Amino acid sequence: MARAALLPVALLLCLALAGSADAERKPVGFYGLKNKKGDFSIKVTNWGATLVSVLVPDCQGNLADVILGYDTLGGYVNGTGSFGATVGRVVNRIAKSRFVLDGKAYRLFRNDGNNSIHGGHRGFDKVIWTVKEYVRDGDTPYSSCESRGARTHAGFPGDLDVYVTYQLSGPYDLSIRMNATATTKATPVNLANHAYWNLAGHGSGDVLEHELQLLASRYTPLDDTKIPTGQVVPVAGTMYDFRTATPVGAHMEVVPGGGGGYDINFVVDGQQDAMRKVAFVRDPESGRALELWANQPGVQLYTSNWVSNEKGKAGKVYGQYGALCLETQAYPDAVNHPNFPSSIVRPGQVYKHDMLFKFSN
Repeated sequence: MARAALLPVALLLCLALAGSADAERKPVGFYGLKNKKGDFSIKVTNWGATLVSVLVPDCQGNLADVILGYDTLGGYVNGTGSFGATVGRVVNRIAKSRFVLDGKAYRLFRNDGNNSIHGGHRGFDKVIWTVKEYVRDGDTPYSSCESRGARTHAGFPGDLDVYVTYQLSGPYDLSIRMNATATTKATPVNLANHAYWNLAGHGSGDVLEHELQLLASRYTPLDDTKIPTGQVVPVAGTMYDFRTATPVGAHMEVVPGGGGGYDINFVVDGQQDAMRKVAFVRDPESGRALELWANQPGVQLYTSNWVSNEKGKAGKVYGQYGALCLETQAYPDAVNHPNFPSSIVRPGQVYKHDMLFKFSN
């Protein structure tokens, strides 16, 4: 397994080659990106186009890695939590693992009871991506690449070209850009980054005291199988009201041993495809804060409800509620709800998902 050392300002772009024999022979490595000052850096791997680490200073200048993950490739290959990964072709759940598109019924791999989740048994988080460009120098790094495509898998229609770019776009800014093009058939596309954030540092305990603000005045209620009912309702007066900064654990149900917590989609206020502020998170002890901007209609809040005794980086053991995920995305199961914003990408159309993570202390 090749490793690349941490280098100055850099950009990494990956191209998915899901399901091809050629992809299985591609080298897998870890690639470091670092700002010029040296106090903000990330590491990624082309296994699953995964974000492996994010080192950020606190108010005293002390660095900590603020996402959950593993030290070795094996952890990501065998892990089930999709730590830091690019998830798709469709993140989140599709009801009864089926949908109808243009009059044809498609049946997907079931991997969440009767439902399909995160692209099935071998989504984009479980394939090798081709590194197309690794730009190490300059204040405004850039990337160019050729589209080669991700093959049909898990029952989804057609072929898909998918690109993911990680970039240190400012002194303490991380940009993630995801583009996809359907090349042969119309298909649902809903990609997300699945980083687990703990601004006190990974493995430092739970995030129930993290202060969270979501710029979302509505959410999509779920049935007992975690599938949206089709309703879009106000958060006012519910445990889902984070319109002002509130400790994560202030209103949630805590269920020791698994469950409880949050795992639900919020409807981001503002124009659906516009880049806009989605969330603000702050750890009151370290002073580290994260502001998230994106251009997707929804954001899934997940509080690591089912993480238990997971051995992670540097000997740390991750437990329940030990991180939170803020997965900007389309609404879950949108392909089965005509009243939800469409997640269908047709040949010639380009899917674009942009995220900006702005860190401060």
